[in-house]
Amino acid sequence: MNDQLTMFKDLTEAKGISGNEREVREVMRQYIKPYANEVYTDHLGSLIAKKIGQVDGPKIMVAGHLDEIGMMVTRIDERGYLSFQTIGGWWSQVMLAQRVTVMTSKGDLVGIVGSKPPHIMPAEARKKSYEIKDMFIDIGASSKEEAEAFGVRPGDSIVPYFEFQPMKNEKLLLAKAWDNRIGCAIAIEVLKQLKDVEHPNVVYGVGTVQEEVSLRGAKTAAHAIQPDLAFAVDTGIAGDTPGISAKDSDSKIGQGPQIVIYDRSMIGHHDLRDYVLKVAEQHHIPYQYTAIPAGGTDSGSIHLTAKGVPSLSIGIATRYIHSHAGIIHRDDFDYTVQLLVEVIKGLNQETVNQITFS
Repeated sequence: MNDQLTMFKDLTEAKGISGNEREVREVMRQYIKPYANEVYTDHLGSLIAKKIGQVDGPKIMVAGHLDEIGMMVTRIDERGYLSFQTIGGWWSQVMLAQRVTVMTSKGDLVGIVGSKPPHIMPAEARKKSYEIKDMFIDIGASSKEEAEAFGVRPGDSIVPYFEFQPMKNEKLLLAKAWDNRIGCAIAIEVLKQLKDVEHPNVVYGVGTVQEEVSLRGAKTAAHAIQPDLAFAVDTGIAGDTPGISAKDSDSKIGQGPQIVIYDRSMIGHHDLRDYVLKVAEQHHIPYQYTAIPAGGTDSGSIHLTAKGVPSLSIGIATRYIHSHAGIIHRDDFDYTVQLLVEVIKGLNQETVNQITFS
């Protein structure tokens, strides 16, 4: 496995649901530190890596979010089963019988999402989706006291379990938490490729926290940085699987980054979008358009910082997001890094002023 695949593996297998991103933050810190002049965190825990091209140049923020969807222990019943609260958006049909990791004060525990078996359910109930409120986590404890002895307590994180795996077509990469470890990987690679490049900007590679619970970390990180322009890199819907029409999503994995023209949290900045498209066409970088009316990205918080920050979200088409496993195409990683690097190399104070004040 080469260095890039190892980075993908380390990032995606790290555990980090919203509000408990420490483990994945340390992985990102390890990979981005060699390419930054300074690495620090804000008070919520977002990681900020600063790379200076020109000290007084425009501040450009490239953000992926550290957190993944998961669950939190809310109660231990008398038989040792765990009740939980979902953290981030879950669809009940992808949860049943899935393996999870419960992060306790005494170490990690294996668990599984349990439910009543269909054999003893009424016929009408079997036709409906099983409700999340009726699910539980089985950690193999025989009592509440044994579960507590294992180290479990309310508030503990419950993280989906899945191992990183390149598929037979090695361009396709299967893993948990692509949403949004791929954005973190892109921020790392952008700083890496700018390490020995002269440009008149200060670039911030950021891993934000708590994106899945209303874009919270992006708000505090952006206030700490006060960027002039910002890019949020996140996953997007892939429309190349059975049952999805072009009207639902016409993006395909491997066909380049998605330029997000609209989502529930913001409208992509018109002039920044046009500048990015111009750079893509000049450098023959493929791209796709997308709109996400039912989802938001970190740009939704970043663009409202201080007097306003021209912002654009860039998506990586991903199959099966908000589940235990997703698939991305490695070319989309490369295309997105190339696009952001060329965009940053072309920016200067004059260009930023044109985008900001036009």
